[in-house]
Amino acid sequence: MGRRVIAFKYFTDNDTHDTRKRPKLLGPHPSKDIKGTTSTILKGKTICMCLTGSVAVMTAPIIAREFMRLGAEVIAVMTKAATQLIQPDLMHWATGNPSITTLTGAVEHVQIAGDRNSTADLVLVCPATANTISKIAAGIDDTPVTTVVTTAFGSGIPIVVVPAMHECMYNHPILGENILKLKRLGVEFIGPRISEGKAKIARIDEIVNRCRDIIVQDPEMKKYKVLLTVGPTREYIDRVRFISNPSSGKMGMSIAEEIVARGGSVTIIMAKGVPEPPLSNNVRTIEITTTQELLDAVMKELKENTYQFFISAAAVSDFRPKEFVDEKISSQTGELIVKLVPTPKIIKEVRKHFPGLFIVAFKAEVPKTPEEMIEKAYASLISSNSDLVVANDVGRPDTGFESPTNEVYIIDKDKNVFHEPLQTKRLIAVKIVEKMLETFRGQEFEKKQST
Repeated sequence: MGRRVIAFKYFTDNDTHDTRKRPKLLGPHPSKDIKGTTSTILKGKTICMCLTGSVAVMTAPIIAREFMRLGAEVIAVMTKAATQLIQPDLMHWATGNPSITTLTGAVEHVQIAGDRNSTADLVLVCPATANTISKIAAGIDDTPVTTVVTTAFGSGIPIVVVPAMHECMYNHPILGENILKLKRLGVEFIGPRISEGKAKIARIDEIVNRCRDIIVQDPEMKKYKVLLTVGPTREYIDRVRFISNPSSGKMGMSIAEEIVARGGSVTIIMAKGVPEPPLSNNVRTIEITTTQELLDAVMKELKENTYQFFISAAAVSDFRPKEFVDEKISSQTGELIVKLVPTPKIIKEVRKHFPGLFIVAFKAEVPKTPEEMIEKAYASLISSNSDLVVANDVGRPDTGFESPTNEVYIIDKDKNVFHEPLQTKRLIAVKIVEKMLETFRGQEFEKKQST
């Protein structure tokens, strides 16, 4: 369950930011209209964003609003140095909650990070200067940020630090010792990116995704095991040449990350060259090369283990050479004619032997219109008897195989179409898993009603 939302007023010596001098407004803050517009995965969760005096603080409003789009409440706590770079009103606007720039008799640090039912689910120091990191490591509480972090240590709230400073400052040996000390105490660090003589703040999507993964544990997902295929298969012509496709496996691995983040278990049957799988005890991997090897691995897993879901995200080669030459064909051969034959249809084989398994199929197309893609994907869903199909246009550079972003249409058996606009594949994975669980719950309910 999420913790109760925290609401604060901040009182400072600066009349510009003194809420006592402003009329009270009725109704929720308009900025909160964006809450949950991307996903409700963080609904009921509260993130305390602690801002310090790095110029990277300019990204704080963007990061805060990305958390809000996932459903979270965000409370900003600012050092004096941070307020000299951006105004507290900007974070008030971004989050819909007044910024905390000083601690008062309201004991805000305890309300935010104390061992109470109103505390935040995560404290994020972003950006974190060398000064603040070292103060935290030394237990010095002379700013609202360091006091909140100290309180979070005492109450066991997860703490994440995102450094941002000049590279020479980051290379200070004492700072390095302090970072190691904090890591040993359980603090997680994200970044920095070393570039142009700077230890730059980590990418926004990296910050948001990692914090989300720390917070989210889905009791429902913990009950399930998922079999997932990822990446392109290869069909060899000779010992060194093969037929394949440019699939990167990024979409499939993003789905694996989402399953693990929710507490589920996943077995990944993966091809060569795909991204590294999530580091988790809930992950098993099986490496394959050809479509036949993928089918054999899938069938073996389903026969030997109990899975509730099969997600067929691999970009399987539809054809293979009829004959394989067990040597390297000479480049002096001249014209080479290769006869192709169809490869096995993975989903149809799985459905034939496992009629009760929930199957999510993927359909990559290069359509003239979205309507054409939807029709082809739905026809594929019906012919394979899948439960959901995820369709996307791989002809576009921003939604193709190797792109970090995607735009998909998720279609169910009743031809309900759920459009997910262009966004990172990690966020697309959130929507795919949410729709999978929602559809699965509906099917289970219908089964109970019929019995």
